[in-house]
Amino acid sequence: METEPSSTPNVPPATPLERWLRHGSEGDHGAETWPWYKVLWLTGVDYFSTLGYQPGIALLAAGALAPLATSILVLVTLFGAVPMYREVAKRSYLGQGSISMLERLLPGWRGKLFILGLIGFAVTAFVVTMTLSAADAALHVTENPLLEHWLGHAQIPITIGLLVMLGVVFLRGFREAIGAAVWIAVPYLLLNVVVIVRGIYEVALHPELLASWQTALSLKGDPAALALLALLTFPKLALGLSGFETGVTVMPLVRGSPTDSTTGPPVGRIRATEKLLLVAAVIMSGVLIGSSLVTTLLIPEAAWSEGGEAAGRALAWVAHHYLGSAFGTAYDISTILILWFAGASAMAALLNIIPKYLPRFGMAPQWVGFVRPLILVITAINIVVTIYFKAEVEAQAGAYATGVLALFVSAAIAVTLAIRAEAKAERKAPWRALPFALITLVFSFAFADNVYERPDGIVIASVFILSILVLGALSRYWRATEFRVERLVFANPESEKLWEQMRPRKVHFVTVKHADTAYSRVKARIKKHYSVQGPMAFLHVELATDRSDFDSALSLRVQRLGDDYRITVHNAVAVANTVAFISEQLDPISIFLGLTRENPMTQAFRYLIWGEGETGILVYQILLRYWNRTHEDDVRPNIFLMSD
Repeated sequence: METEPSSTPNVPPATPLERWLRHGSEGDHGAETWPWYKVLWLTGVDYFSTLGYQPGIALLAAGALAPLATSILVLVTLFGAVPMYREVAKRSYLGQGSISMLERLLPGWRGKLFILGLIGFAVTAFVVTMTLSAADAALHVTENPLLEHWLGHAQIPITIGLLVMLGVVFLRGFREAIGAAVWIAVPYLLLNVVVIVRGIYEVALHPELLASWQTALSLKGDPAALALLALLTFPKLALGLSGFETGVTVMPLVRGSPTDSTTGPPVGRIRATEKLLLVAAVIMSGVLIGSSLVTTLLIPEAAWSEGGEAAGRALAWVAHHYLGSAFGTAYDISTILILWFAGASAMAALLNIIPKYLPRFGMAPQWVGFVRPLILVITAINIVVTIYFKAEVEAQAGAYATGVLALFVSAAIAVTLAIRAEAKAERKAPWRALPFALITLVFSFAFADNVYERPDGIVIASVFILSILVLGALSRYWRATEFRVERLVFANPESEKLWEQMRPRKVHFVTVKHADTAYSRVKARIKKHYSVQGPMAFLHVELATDRSDFDSALSLRVQRLGDDYRITVHNAVAVANTVAFISEQLDPISIFLGLTRENPMTQAFRYLIWGEGETGILVYQILLRYWNRTHEDDVRPNIFLMSD
């Protein structure tokens, strides 16, 4: 007994440009699924692509300590990130991710403000993923020995060109992502293995390289001091954790077991996703340690220092120097492809996150739900960020790490709270939440240290968060006269039957403020002052406990009062909008609305925050806006404003 709002405006676009922008607003990806080992490469293009810049960033951050710091990163990955995201997968098997978990765990405005802040960090992470990946891809172009002479000073234009091309591809429609990911990620990973093996072979031929490295380490202190220094350097290497959030968002693509439940947790899909996360982490851990060791031992400090020829492309430098220009060029091409595709993965993530939350919270215009306008906005933001950072890889590393670590902190908090709540509900000791509380502390330390050392990331995230809040407030103001109803559910079959008896144009619609109103007295008053013939439908609106949602799912109960009707609406988030929606659905002969005569400024403030205020005036404004937009020829009801 559920009905969608049939009176939602559906105005055709006025111009060809509007029709083009609105095209493809609903992404229909079908129900096709793939084995987990194929979906692995889709999340891998984001995760594995960090090899393009991670070894160079590790050298800049830790120098000779880079292999030890990378080992800390691997331990955090295997014993922190993997168990944590396995828990996320169990509770977010529809691909919502940890943000959705927090939304369920933290209701009301407190939770929504937290989610909005988190979305700001997520936007930071995914935007900088695109800009940093494109910048590093451009770096592999401009510093390739065959192209350096012609393109050596075109870093910014090439980066912007790659970002624009990414936007164009999504405007046309991004399909066959799984197949493309396999063909891009697998060759890239194999080429990296070849480079690492060749580097290890070179170290074996020249054992003095290993001895020099051990000497450099001994100058920094004893093993305990080295371990502490490596631990303190770990936050700067957090880019190597990128990809786990993507790993759970692609869960709907993972093929589970034929016996998976359609109403509860799909055990087969969850287990397959756990394999995906573990295998991806093990593969990445191996190549991270190997790449860090090889680049630390083989690349001179002058080359990996900021501005050096190996900065931002450490493994590519090893490939060119030890495997020749032909192989090095092939490696560059493969790196450029996977870095570009990593940007595609980030773009897809933003196109999934932003429309899912901001319009539903009332914090964005409805056009944000359309793919093409959102792609244009994201592409413009990418270009601005690229110009701000001058397309420098190292300059963007701090912002990237800030966004990534914020997502990890949020996931750790979500898992800790979820396990604790489940243990409390089952009356069990909440000790299972303790390890994840410790993981939360680890990622919180890394986040705080990264913000302290490289505040540009928190500055950019703050700009995104502030923009979301300011634009969100403006959006809620401009959207204040929408119906704000997601769907209508009848409380019982009798209510639905009586509802159909009332519509259309068979009753006079009367709003009442209190559920225990003396309906006979209200009817007598209306009969005395107005010429009214026929039954009346009295409406009382019960507001939801949590009114932070912009839209609501209304529950409607209809009862007989002699010749009249009583309508009670539950779970509304705004009185005036609900009254206007019910009125338009009912199509009454006339509408009688009460006036409170309270202070207009107080009413305006209460309306913007809580959806309350001078109901009569607001209902008229909402209906008038709807009628003007729809241009329907139906007979309008008479509207009477009565002083209470």
